[in-house]
Amino acid sequence: MSQVLGEGGEDVLFRKRNLRMASVKRSWSEESFSCSICLGVFSSPVSTPCGHNFCSTCINKFWDGQARYKCPVCNKIFHTRPDLQVNILLSGMAAQFQKPVRIKKQRCVEPGEVPCDVCTGTELKAVKSCLVCFTSYCQTHLEPHQRVASLKRHRLVEPMDRLEDRMCQKHNQLLELFCKTEQECVCHFCTEGDHRSHPVVPLKEVYEVKMAQLGKIEAEVPQMIQERKVKIKEIKDTVELSKKDANREIADGVQVFPALMHCVKKCRDDFNQTVKEKLKTTEKQAEDIINELEQEIEDLTNRSLEVKPLSHTKDPLHFLQAFRSLKDPPHTRDWTTVEVRPPSYVGTLRRSLDQFEETLNMEVKKLHDAELKRVQRMK
Repeated sequence: MSQVLGEGGEDVLFRKRNLRMASVKRSWSEESFSCSICLGVFSSPVSTPCGHNFCSTCINKFWDGQARYKCPVCNKIFHTRPDLQVNILLSGMAAQFQKPVRIKKQRCVEPGEVPCDVCTGTELKAVKSCLVCFTSYCQTHLEPHQRVASLKRHRLVEPMDRLEDRMCQKHNQLLELFCKTEQECVCHFCTEGDHRSHPVVPLKEVYEVKMAQLGKIEAEVPQMIQERKVKIKEIKDTVELSKKDANREIADGVQVFPALMHCVKKCRDDFNQTVKEKLKTTEKQAEDIINELEQEIEDLTNRSLEVKPLSHTKDPLHFLQAFRSLKDPPHTRDWTTVEVRPPSYVGTLRRSLDQFEETLNMEVKKLHDAELKRVQRMK
């Protein structure tokens, strides 16, 4: 071969080979060496049996959350978890596109903050959310969106959780407005279509109004509960007083009738029955009212438990969606004029005695007539 090439021929061949490699390298793009899961340049790339490549961490994390093992690209299902093989050639090629990125020290996600959806192990705080990928990224995993040309066109916003719920299902745009006519959250494109003639306002404006309403409800419910508890005590006191009055009235009757004859006993029994029936009627009325009051207290308590978590919601969208599904307040009755009047026992004993007197007079008249007849017969 060296004889054919002549002196310096090998150097020429070597330079031509390098030029061809450089030409091939220029034809490659970073997208060609990007993982379809994390969208970043491959890190420790592995190959599936169907021939697709992923970062080792990405594909393993993906399969950890799946009931069946399938390829994220072609959806081919594997009956057992595949034994992934490291792609040495792809790993070497991807390394040429990896650029060192200086990342500021990041802190772990804290309660109330949005976590990075890509982090494995210790989750870091997300710095941006992508409305195209529906994914939140920490500073490290955001780097492909700042470097890869196709990803730079994605819309990045401040970190948000549950991005899918925040997007308009029709226009795939962020829900940022509230339609007063339809009482629902809409996007800017909605205002140019079905909601064109409807008045719309920013979510935060409606959030503040509804939160104020919720605060008023939260303040009123305990007061309503307290008023009903006071009414229950008032009714129970009335019933207790009625019981004492009834017992005292019965005791007075017991002292009058024992000395009388059989008719006196009958009048006494009738008297007791009348007093007890009045008391029973009063107790039944009180029981019905108390049951209704206790039912309202239960309904109001459930209402309080329903609205209390909603009052701590800081997210306008979640708040409005939950507020819209809030049930109507329970129907309550105005108890201001409701009361249980204790039965009046005044005159009960006197009427019994009048009845006894009438019966006694009849018996005396019968006795008198009988005596007259006996006298006449004796004459």
